[in-house]
Amino acid sequence: MKKTVKAVAILALLNTCAYAQEQDSTKVNQLKEVVLSDTKFAQSKEKSGKVIEVITAKDLDKKSGQSLATVLSQVAGVEINGNQSANGKNLGYYIRGGKNRQVLILIDGIPVTDASGISFEYDLRLLPVEKIEKIEIMKGAASTLYGTGAATGVINITMKKSTKKEIEGNAYVNIGSNNTADNHKYKGQDFNQGLSVNGNFKKVNYFAGFNSTETKGMSQIAGANYEPDSFSRQNLLGKIGFKASEKLTLDFFGNYDKIKNDFDFAFDNTGFNDTDVNVTTSEQIRFGVSPKYKYNKGEFVLNSGFTKIIRDYNEFNTFSNTIDYSLYESRSVVLDGFNKYNFSKQFFVILGANYQFNDMKSQTPFSAIANENTKFNIIDGYTTLVYNSNFGLNVNAGARLNNHSAYGNNFVYNFNPSYNFKTSFPLKVLASYSTAYITPSLYQLYSEYGNADLTPEKNATVEAGFETELFNKKVKLNAVGFFRNQTNAIDFYFNSTTFEAYYVNVNGETKAKGVETSLNIAVTSKLQLNGNYTFTQVDKALDRLIPKHKVNAGLDFQATNRTLFSVNYQYFDARNDVFFDGNTFGVVTTQLGSYQLVNASLKYELIKSRLSIFGAATNIFNEEFFENVGYSTRGRNFKIGLNIVL
Repeated sequence: MKKTVKAVAILALLNTCAYAQEQDSTKVNQLKEVVLSDTKFAQSKEKSGKVIEVITAKDLDKKSGQSLATVLSQVAGVEINGNQSANGKNLGYYIRGGKNRQVLILIDGIPVTDASGISFEYDLRLLPVEKIEKIEIMKGAASTLYGTGAATGVINITMKKSTKKEIEGNAYVNIGSNNTADNHKYKGQDFNQGLSVNGNFKKVNYFAGFNSTETKGMSQIAGANYEPDSFSRQNLLGKIGFKASEKLTLDFFGNYDKIKNDFDFAFDNTGFNDTDVNVTTSEQIRFGVSPKYKYNKGEFVLNSGFTKIIRDYNEFNTFSNTIDYSLYESRSVVLDGFNKYNFSKQFFVILGANYQFNDMKSQTPFSAIANENTKFNIIDGYTTLVYNSNFGLNVNAGARLNNHSAYGNNFVYNFNPSYNFKTSFPLKVLASYSTAYITPSLYQLYSEYGNADLTPEKNATVEAGFETELFNKKVKLNAVGFFRNQTNAIDFYFNSTTFEAYYVNVNGETKAKGVETSLNIAVTSKLQLNGNYTFTQVDKALDRLIPKHKVNAGLDFQATNRTLFSVNYQYFDARNDVFFDGNTFGVVTTQLGSYQLVNASLKYELIKSRLSIFGAATNIFNEEFFENVGYSTRGRNFKIGLNIVL
C-alpha cells in the first residue's frame, strides 16, 4: 500500500508535469479555464470570485496508479488523512480545520452521502480515480448553492464520459508492492486493472467501464508480524446521453461499487488489536438522470439521483468468542432543479429548488433501527445573483432558505466580490463572507443515542486573497487567507455516573484560521516547478490530525515528446491525535511527529496517444511515520503500469 501511495504521488506529479510540459513556455495555454463550482454553470475562471483548484482530465490521465485520496492530498488546503495507510483504512477529510461532515462530495453535480453514517459522510474509497474525468475543489462555506454539509469545502467529481469518436476503448493494468518501512518484500501485492468503451453516434453518446483493485501484504494496525489485511474493490459505471434537440439533452447514469476489506480492532495500546477474523463490505448503487434545456435567455438543469448504500461487519467478540454481525442500510434521493436567466451579458440570476429524502435502518447485536422511524426530508429554495462588469468587477451574492422536516427552517447567505485588474496589471483580488449549516444525521436524531431536539451546526467563513499571472503567464501565483467560526456543533454526551449518553448541541464557538498559497513556474517549455503551502491554526477543540504547516513541491521535466519525469517532495507538520488506552481506561492525547516524503515517477509513450508505460517509486528514503497513532503507513514502494487506448 505504501508503494501504491507513493506511486500515486509520483504519478500525480507526472501528470501535472506532462500537462505543463505540453504547453510551450513562450505561449502558455491561452484558452480560458472554465469552472462550475461557484455558480453551477460553466463560466470563465477569471470571473470567479473564488480560488478554485481544478484537476483536469489531462492531469488525471497522467496520474496512473494513484488513489483519489492521494490525488486530493496534493491540493493546497486539503488533507486526506489515511491516504498513506492501508487501503482499507477509513479516510479523514480535513479542509480549513474541519472534519468529514463539513466537506460536501458531489458526483456529477449531485450531492452524495451515506445516510446511515453517524455524520452523513461519503466514503471516497468507493471511487477509483481511473473512472474520473475532472475534479474541482472549492474551499470555504458554500451552503447557499449546495445546502447541508458544504461548510469548509466542496469536492465536485465529474465521472468519465464519451469522446467524440464513434467508438473508443481503453485498458490498463498496474502492479506494485505494498510495504511498510520495515518490510522489504518488493513483489506484486497491489493490483489495479480496468477497461472501458465509449463513443458518440449521431444523437447518442455512451460510456461503460469496469475497474478492479486488490491489495494485500499490509496490516492496518502497526506491529511486527501482524497478519495482513486485504482490500478489494469492483466498480461498474455506465452513462448514456441523448440529444433530443438543439436545446434539450438527457444524461442518464448508473453505477455499482463494492469494497471488501479486513480490519483490525481499534488501537488501544494493549498490543491485542490485530485479528484475522474481522471483515467489512460496503456496496453502493446509484442511478439518475440530468435533463438540460437551453433557451434564448438562459438554461435550466435538473440533477436527480438515487443512492443506496449497504454496509455490513463481521467482528470478533472477545467476551463471547463469537462473531458479531452488524448491518447498516441507507437510501438517499436528491432532486435539484436550477435555472440561469441572463438579463444581460453582464448580469444573470440563478433560481433553484432542492429536495432531499434520506432514510436508514440497522441491525446490530445491541439494537435495531427501522427505516419507518428513521427518515427526514429537506426542501430548500435558493437564489444567486452574478454580475460580471466590463471593467473588472465581479460580484456573486445569494441566499438559501432550508426547510427540514425535523428541526424547521434555517437561513444561509453569501457575498463574494472580486476585481480583475487585467487591463493594467494581471492581478485579481477577491473576498467573501459566507455561511453554512450541517444538518444532524439520522443516527444522531433517531438512534438509541438520538436526540430529536438537535438543530444544525452553523459555520461562517470570511476570506480574502489574490491570483496573478506574470511574465507572459509563465508564473502563476495565488494566496488566500481565511477565518472560520463554528457554532452549535453536535457532539456526544456521556455521564460516567448515570451512564446516560446521547448527542447534544454544544454551546460556544470554535475558530480556525489559515493561509493557502500555490505557485507554478514554467521555467522552459520542458521544465516546470510547482508547489503549494498551507498554514492552519485551530482552537484546541478542533486540534486533531490537522498539520499546522504542510508543503507540496514538484519538479516536472518533459525530456522528450514521449518521456515525462517528475519528482515530488511533501512535508507534513506534527499533529495531535488521541486514543483510548485499554491499560489505563483513559483517553490519551499524543503528538505525531512531522515527516517528509520524496517520490518520483517516469512515464513513456511507446506508441503516441496509444500505448504508454510508467514506473513510480514512493517514500524513496523509506521514512517511518504515522498518520494515526497505532496504524501502519507505507514505506518505500514501487509500481509499474501499462495503458492502452484503442
